Order: sequence, then C-alpha cells, then structure tokens
Amino acid sequence: MSQAEAIRIDSKGARLAGTLIAPPAPALAVMINAATGVPAAYYRPFAEWLSQERNAACLIWDYRDFGASGSIHGSQANMTDWGVTDASTARFWLRNRFPALPLWVIGHSLGGMTVPFQPGLGQIDRLITVAAGAGHVSDHPWPFQAQARALWYLLGPAAARLLGYLPGRALGLGNDLPAPVFRQWRRWCTDRRSLPGDPDLPVPERPGLVCPVKLVAIADDVMIPPAAVWRMGAWMPAATVSKQVITPADYGLTSVGHIAPFAARNRALWGDIIA
Repeated sequence: MSQAEAIRIDSKGARLAGTLIAPPAPALAVMINAATGVPAAYYRPFAEWLSQERNAACLIWDYRDFGASGSIHGSQANMTDWGVTDASTARFWLRNRFPALPLWVIGHSLGGMTVPFQPGLGQIDRLITVAAGAGHVSDHPWPFQAQARALWYLLGPAAARLLGYLPGRALGLGNDLPAPVFRQWRRWCTDRRSLPGDPDLPVPERPGLVCPVKLVAIADDVMIPPAAVWRMGAWMPAATVSKQVITPADYGLTSVGHIAPFAARNRALWGDIIA
C-alpha cells in the first residue's frame, strides 16, 4: 500500500512543495511535471494509480510561486525558473532519494517541453511527454486560433501590464500566472523557432537525452496538435523517440483535449500512456 509524504525542496531562492507517493519497497522512481497553470494536486489520482500499477515512488510538486509552493502575486518567476531550474532541482532531489532505482520523467505540456533544456539529463532512464510540443499560434484550428491570438496579442499583454499578473481564471485558463511566466510563454507560442529560439533558456547540453523518449499527442488537442508534438523530437537528436496519438473515441470518450489526459475520469488512457 502506497503512502503519501509531504516534502519540501529548496530551489535557488524558492521552496517547492510536493508530495511523494510511494510503496514500502519501490522498484521505480517517477517524477511528474505539471502543465502551465495546473496544480500538482490534479495529478494525484494518476500518481496513486501509477504507484500501485508499477510499484513506483511518484513525485508530484508545484512550481515556485504557484499552487502549494506560494503565491503568484508579486512573483518574478518565469518559465525558465519553472521548467528548467525548479524541474531539474526536483529531479535531483528524487534521484538522491532513490539513487538505485530507474528514473522516469512524465511531463505534461510545459512539464515535458522544457526537459531537453535541463542539466543532468543522463540520469533519466525514460521520458514520456504528453501534449507537449513546439506549438505556434498558427497551429491552432479555428475558432480556437482566434482565442489564442486575442490572448497573446491583446488581452494577455494588457492584463499582465495592468495587474502585474495574468488573470488566468478570468480569461478561462484555469489559474492565474506570474506576469514573467506569461511573457515567456507568449514568446514560445508566437515565435516559429519556439523554445530553441528563446535566449532566456540555456543552450541544451550535448548529447542531451539518450534514453527512450515517448511523445504522446492527443487527437483533439487544439492547443498542441499532434503535428506540433512531433516537432519536439528534433530537440532530442540522441534519444530514441517513439510517437503515439491518443484518440478519445478509441477509449469510449467523447473528448480529452489538452489538460484532461490526467483527469481521473480519463484513467482509461493511463495504461497506454505509460506503455
């Protein structure tokens, strides 16, 4: 039977809050990295299922100044802080906690797309990304593309400048975000070079990821469609990359979309995601 342990991780000026869900004698360590604006608590049912399914010690955690790791108000955190500094620090913590176990990283959206820019990638034994990719605003189908363009070019910049943060709840994005997070996210989605063109991200180490990498796309994801997911494979030239498209109808579901692959109601997907 897995037990949940509240943990705290110091990460260069911030303290990250997380939960380790682990059986008494785990055979695998798994780090679960969240999507932008999604609290770690959302991933708990998946982590509990995975802990039982694979006898795994699963770490779920919140980025700095978000969720249980603090308030976004007045935060100067950006995407590099979240996806590179905090994510790699949390991964080093998990590696030190279970030095003898194979280490998997499962990254949802932001939690997967920033992994190639992190240090110490040689310690990862497998990477699974879900709904993560090199998405440009022109990739979105209409009418969602109109909403995205309004966010990136009109509503988002104005709101972040006026309020000092992005009012994600009011804009239908789920949760509020620090203004620097929004600005860097906007850069990635409006520059066709995507993350590799961002001067605020570190240059990827070489050889980078050399482990098996599985890119999982969601067929009805209007935010990061499958074609955008596949582009991310170019960021991991030394890895063995496989691809999978999750089609909701194959699982008796009417829709899944960008955020919901890890929702408890969609647990029918989970076995294939980790396969």
